[in-house]
Amino acid sequence: MALNLRHRVIDRLQTLSDTQQTARELAQWIFDRFPEECAAKKASSGSHIQTDSDLVQQLVAEISGSRPRWQQMHAQLKTTEGRPRHYYWSEMDADAEVAAAEGVALFPSDLLDSSPLREHALYPLLAEYLLTDDQRVYTMRINEKRSSNRAGNGANEWLHPDLVGLEDLTSDWTQDLRDCVRVLGERRARLWSFEVKLLLNRSNARKSFFQAVSNSSWAHFGYLVAGTVEGDGTLKELRMLAAAHGIGVIQLDIENPTESQILIPARERSEIDWDMCNRLTEENSDFAEVIGRIRRFHQTGEVSTREWEATE
Repeated sequence: MALNLRHRVIDRLQTLSDTQQTARELAQWIFDRFPEECAAKKASSGSHIQTDSDLVQQLVAEISGSRPRWQQMHAQLKTTEGRPRHYYWSEMDADAEVAAAEGVALFPSDLLDSSPLREHALYPLLAEYLLTDDQRVYTMRINEKRSSNRAGNGANEWLHPDLVGLEDLTSDWTQDLRDCVRVLGERRARLWSFEVKLLLNRSNARKSFFQAVSNSSWAHFGYLVAGTVEGDGTLKELRMLAAAHGIGVIQLDIENPTESQILIPARERSEIDWDMCNRLTEENSDFAEVIGRIRRFHQTGEVSTREWEATE
């Protein structure tokens, strides 16, 4: 019996109902579930496929290679950006996916604890990723509930970011060098700003990006962060916008935050926009606290890990 790979993949994703799967996970399931069909495929390959591992790898390659054609045939077959790419089946259009992003769709079921996943759940995951050795950025949540809202409800949506981070450039310097740089008044830290979304797709990519431009362009680095970046067209659009405006894109790995990826590096801003920082400080008490922490860092030359460790 011939192995109809497309049918098997589609059936599997439809059964999983919006749960994401990698090509390798799909290939391994097919290998385990349809041993006779897989054995026939292996036998017909001649010497090309010699072991079970070779067969699974061949299935992975065929799934990945067939993806563009399958997506033309099935609009409900969706994929994410980043590596590894994730596949899922969704009957919703792009607008509906954005509206439902705070529900159970698009994320592994064991992460949900029977409750909808909210954007706030991504903040500690982002903080964990940013504290890896590659980044070493200490973050603080900017809670919109602590904004003045003097201009009315929703007015601050485009004003302040979700998280602000401090990168200590002196962490591996000698004490003498730290003291020297402090006396000379040279830069000892970079500030990062993050706008976080559960999902980025062709429906909300531009709006979300320009929200990040508005909220994060004051910092040395501004990033738009998402738990899911859906499809090639979305990332292409984000790359064009990033080339013009300098905001980067991070895809969070929900299951393994330290494996998250910078899909598009942010362009560094040489100077902080302190006028914007002053406005943010006046509007939000959390941002005022961030400024206080940055001041204490420059006074002491040390980052208080305990002070920065909590991201509510």
